[in-house]
Amino acid sequence: MAFFLSIIISCEEDFTDIGTSIVTNSEFTTGDTLIQIEISGKDIERVRADGIEIGGVLGQYLLGVYNNSDYEKIEASIISQLQITNDLTLVDNEYGADTTVVTTIDTVFLTLPYQASAIGIENGLTEYRLDSIIGNVGVPSQLNVYRLNSFLNTLDPQDPSQQNSFQSDETYDLDPTQMNVFADAPLVPMATDTVQTVIRKLSNGIPYETETFTLSNNVPFLSIPLKKELIKQWFFDQYETDNFSSQDAFNNYFRGIKIQAEGNDGSLVSFNFNNPNLRPAIQIFYTNTVLKSGTTVIDTIKKSDSYLLDGVRNNQYKMTAGNAPQFGNFPIQGAAGTMAQIKVLGDDNDNNGIADQLEALRTKEWLINDATLTLYVNQNIVRFDTIATPFRLFVYKDGVNNNEPNPSQVLDYVTEGEDAVSGDLSLDSDKRPDKYTFKITDYISELVSGDIDYLPLLGLKVINPSDLPVNPVDTIIPTYNWNPKAVMLYDQQPINGTRRATLKISYSKKTQQNN
Repeated sequence: MAFFLSIIISCEEDFTDIGTSIVTNSEFTTGDTLIQIEISGKDIERVRADGIEIGGVLGQYLLGVYNNSDYEKIEASIISQLQITNDLTLVDNEYGADTTVVTTIDTVFLTLPYQASAIGIENGLTEYRLDSIIGNVGVPSQLNVYRLNSFLNTLDPQDPSQQNSFQSDETYDLDPTQMNVFADAPLVPMATDTVQTVIRKLSNGIPYETETFTLSNNVPFLSIPLKKELIKQWFFDQYETDNFSSQDAFNNYFRGIKIQAEGNDGSLVSFNFNNPNLRPAIQIFYTNTVLKSGTTVIDTIKKSDSYLLDGVRNNQYKMTAGNAPQFGNFPIQGAAGTMAQIKVLGDDNDNNGIADQLEALRTKEWLINDATLTLYVNQNIVRFDTIATPFRLFVYKDGVNNNEPNPSQVLDYVTEGEDAVSGDLSLDSDKRPDKYTFKITDYISELVSGDIDYLPLLGLKVINPSDLPVNPVDTIIPTYNWNPKAVMLYDQQPINGTRRATLKISYSKKTQQNN
């Protein structure tokens, strides 16, 4: 998908001072002009989707389906190893020869805590509103849980001296047996999903007690029932073997799970795996029935084991193209969706390594006081949607080094900080998403002043927390993105009128005085 655009330069001589850096005495004049830009859309092939290099865990993990025909459809799945605890045993005590212990699995389910905000108290219980969800919440997408056959190695198999990495389009070999009890388990997030019932049973299958499972502060969670017979075969029957002798041995034996999401529509949920009190896990509840002479029940012992989703944890994004954008529009979508490239100051037609229009600007001897890139939202498409519309976009130098992508920071993020550059979404008076504005004054100033000649395309994408520099020498931008939101923007074609994309600079110039 590619779409190409252009804009003309204009000049307004009656410029009003916009900042304290502008010299307003009689030795200087001020003005402003629109700088030529060309914008083209570009599919994002893949992003990095593991947390190996950033502390072991991504900031968010996406699960579910988001399908808006104006953008790419996302089907997001989660891949994870499991963590075992030390000294897992089914029976803790020893009994005489005439006593037997029968282990019965009561129930097994996978839990993933939702991100939720408390909104009140009702009948002594906290009520919640679910956060970090986009799409059609009432439409179920389908979830299935599989055992991994692929080994999730933290080291590069081709060069074990280097860390491994997993991309968002990684393929994984799976055991074909579904672990979930009900095929195509529906994903329909609900704030009232705060309790899972556990029915305890004796060895003869007769229920003897009912209890409830809840998370801390009764936070709502997604629960997927799993097949008890598989848990017995793959876990319980292996407790006394070498497969459970260490975490490494277990990772090699049971290599993890994939929670696979599919469907034509539904909701896309963002899960936080970083909360130590709300960890996703497989929960196993079982009862040991102690029998005397094989028939008389002398004790029932309730037990439970938890397998946290831990170790290597990845996302997988399956992207499917949506409708082509209308002329004069371009979509920006996070995860592995779409970005844009912005050509500033045209081409280098004389092949001297400097864009021709940049050379022309340098002859004017302007002091750049402000450079503002403004991108307007197509409100006919986005309407009043502030949930699935990104709150901030990110602009960067989308360079290439030795035929390899080399994304790096625009100077202003380092010198002025993220708040000064902005890129925040602004709303109009009717509270509709309206525009994004970037201040890139230092970047344009260093080009016009001749401090640098390096003028790659600017990249524009949905911001991810990993994009921002943490120190002045942190200029390389990693390819992570777990923000799935999307927006349709106008390019700079004249057909877009006053809502066309613009790069406006204001300047001061020393006045020529007669001696």
